[in-house]
Amino acid sequence: MELRQVRYLVAVAEELNFGRAAKRLLIAGPSLSQQIKALELDLGVRLFDRDRRSVSLTPAGAALLPYARDLVERADDLKRRAVRLSESDPVRLGYVTWLPPDLPTRTAAAARLLLDVWTAPSHTQADRVADGSLDLAVCWVRTKDVKRRGLHARTIGAHWLYAVAGDTDTGEIPARDTVVLVDDDTTSWSSWNAYAEELARGTGARVVGISDGGITGPAFFDHVRRSSRPLIYAPMGHSTPLPRDLVRRPVVAPEIYWTWLLVWRASEDRPSVLAAVDALCEGIGDIGIHASDVWVPEGTHTGARHRR
Repeated sequence: MELRQVRYLVAVAEELNFGRAAKRLLIAGPSLSQQIKALELDLGVRLFDRDRRSVSLTPAGAALLPYARDLVERADDLKRRAVRLSESDPVRLGYVTWLPPDLPTRTAAAARLLLDVWTAPSHTQADRVADGSLDLAVCWVRTKDVKRRGLHARTIGAHWLYAVAGDTDTGEIPARDTVVLVDDDTTSWSSWNAYAEELARGTGARVVGISDGGITGPAFFDHVRRSSRPLIYAPMGHSTPLPRDLVRRPVVAPEIYWTWLLVWRASEDRPSVLAAVDALCEGIGDIGIHASDVWVPEGTHTGARHRR
């Protein structure tokens, strides 16, 4: 079965006349008749009853016609999207460490996405969107900073955070009994520091200042070994295997999450960028982070429709 044959089925069904349908399709009448017969043979059903005077749909043809129309409409929509993509500029997307796992599927029909290879901290990526170096970014930014930068934001993902401890106890631990680190280097860790301080205010976790960049990596593990309390592990370090002498501990009362926001300029009006935003936000829902025993940073909000 070929798409053109499905188009022929729809045209004949609408005209109920092979001559008019052939003229509409810009093909010869005998060719149209042969293609309909080939389609009937392929489908295993007769689609039309015809004689010299009239053409009518068979019950099978009438039952299949809505599906044929839907298929043609989908094909036409695909072609329109492809034309828009070919005529549009690529949409530049930056990120920190996480992207939606179905990113190619979500955006394939919406925009030509150009993934920026420079991974940078959240506040840097947000600044790049604000100054036009990027069109979109997946990062975390405080609500007041979103507004200050002239951006819009929508939550599209969440990263569950656990604690790391230097003992053998792998049981749950209340958030108030954990430690969250903040680093003196605000150039690198501005976003994390803001998140950590908000987390401490919201859950009772203890804030400890450091100056060695030990939010992730080997320096973080050294801090764990020296701490009497489990330390919250930042999502930027979760891809690094834990040393054998350390353990994970689930944080409860509440569970805590780092949220990933999609940010774009509030003044953005290019159809390709707005289409990419729609595709990335479509069907996100609440991603399971609005339960009563969950803590998320201020400004976390979700929903598929968001344009303003």
